[in-house]
Amino acid sequence: MHRHDNLQIWKKSTELCLLIYKQTKDFPEEEKFCLVNQLRRSSISVPSNIAEESRRTSTKDFKHFLLIASGSLTEIDIQLFLAKELQYLQECDYTQSKTLTAEISKMLHSFYKKDRIAIL
Repeated sequence: MHRHDNLQIWKKSTELCLLIYKQTKDFPEEEKFCLVNQLRRSSISVPSNIAEESRRTSTKDFKHFLLIASGSLTEIDIQLFLAKELQYLQECDYTQSKTLTAEISKMLHSFYKKDRIAIL
């Protein structure tokens, strides 16, 4: 096992989560239980699953939680696009989130390809 808070991928995904909370703060009230909720839940899922993965000892569990985190990242990608199209997000905020999402996605892919033993 390793400590999740030492992992750069966990730190970046937490940064994305905090950014999404900040960006969704001023979304319309009618989106509170829809798009805001979905974006926030998806963004929480990424660092949470990375942290969960760090406590697992088998390669199968390790990869399973990374795949869940990756799926949540895909959800965020789609939800950010919708928020931009609905004009809830300014272009600069959208670009900032998308850039961070792409960076985390690459890190997840690289992390997934590594041997579990090499990370410990």
